[in-house]
Amino acid sequence: MLPGHSATTSGHRGGSRRSQVTLIRDHQACIPLTRILSDGDIVVLLTPVVPPVKSDIGNGNDPFEPFGRALASRHPWIRHVPYTSRNGITSTHAGFIKRAKIVVFVISGPPSAGQSSQVEIGLMARMVGEERPQIIVACQNVQDLGLMEANFPTVVQLPGYAPSDLQVAAAVLFGETTGTGSTGLDVQSLMIEPKFWPPENWDNLNVAPIHELWNQCLPDQFHLEKFPLQSLLQRDGYAMHFVVRLPENHEVVGFCATYTTFVDKEGERLIGSLAMIIVKPAYRRRGIGLSLYEHALKQLKRIRGVDRIQLGSTFPRLLSGIPAASASESWFRRRGWQMDGQAPGRGQDICDWILNIDDWPSGGLSASAGLTFRQGTFDDFNSISDFIEKESTRKDHTGWYDQYMNLAHDGRISDIVLGLEHSEIVASALIYTPNEVSSLAQNLPWARTIGSDVGGVACICIAGW
Repeated sequence: MLPGHSATTSGHRGGSRRSQVTLIRDHQACIPLTRILSDGDIVVLLTPVVPPVKSDIGNGNDPFEPFGRALASRHPWIRHVPYTSRNGITSTHAGFIKRAKIVVFVISGPPSAGQSSQVEIGLMARMVGEERPQIIVACQNVQDLGLMEANFPTVVQLPGYAPSDLQVAAAVLFGETTGTGSTGLDVQSLMIEPKFWPPENWDNLNVAPIHELWNQCLPDQFHLEKFPLQSLLQRDGYAMHFVVRLPENHEVVGFCATYTTFVDKEGERLIGSLAMIIVKPAYRRRGIGLSLYEHALKQLKRIRGVDRIQLGSTFPRLLSGIPAASASESWFRRRGWQMDGQAPGRGQDICDWILNIDDWPSGGLSASAGLTFRQGTFDDFNSISDFIEKESTRKDHTGWYDQYMNLAHDGRISDIVLGLEHSEIVASALIYTPNEVSSLAQNLPWARTIGSDVGGVACICIAGW
């Protein structure tokens, strides 16, 4: 079966329903599965926990059991493992995936309010599977699900997940369909021609639609409550945010956040941050993201003093860059962003470490010989200013100087921890807890998403490093 062609059947309790299954693309050349499977090779089938279709709603069974049985009738080594939107890919799923020859991942539809996207869960399963072939079986139009942008290499589209649809899908996967002479949908016919969507300045007033869009587009670990998100976005004088609305009802379907940050204490050079572009899944691949991207770059370049632009934001911290394993990385690569990971600012991995204080040695860690550590005092202000200015400039740590000075000006200089060799500052760091009203805690929201008892250490600066 060739990509862009479909298999149909009319055998459905009287023949009143035609089930059309379309192979959208197969860049992995893994269909039919008989091409790559041998006896004993495990196929992991990951299906969502969802209600059955209306015609079978009374039996209470997993609606994807017929799919598992249909696959197992052709290859007995099927391992059917359901997943939930709440828990996503767990260690149990990972264990099955690691033993599989191939992974079949089913997406039943778009997320409901407050749920994680099955597309994002599929991307996570793909990352866990590493080089293993993954087949996406979409039980809805791939355009509505945003699957084309996610760039899965092999995608099969079903009209739904009725038993007849699933049985035809199993036949397609094993190359048993011969086609009926009717041509399936061409990939291009599934896509709406991209166009320009005029972005508007966001008025900073109604954060509710932005909050809903944020949590709909991002994985669970990046969800934020409404007030913290509003605090991050509303930065007078340092932020410009843009939205795209549907002309017929003014619904927000795209959002872009940008900031400007001073590079040094001179206050003449600025760095522009393209902090976030999100588009409602059902409206992707229509030019909305590109319209926001080009408009945001144009606006940032117009600001006097902006001499470079970065993906992600430092302070306030929305995301440091593109999330790992995101399908969006190739989108930015095509627009000239270098992401070879060979140098800072070129796609190197960034992560936060979480340490449990109960696991630390009793009495704390011993200090290096000749070094002492203490909290800062107002007598240290000038020394701290000179040290941070010198080291942050040398290491190109944008925004660090401002964070130190903001704490000092807010009367929280004791939140600056100093490492001294004799009387000279040779190291420094900032500390914060989510419950404190400090500028640093407001700029770094992620500790509080882990728990109210999680503090943070940031902007660690060491002389000579």
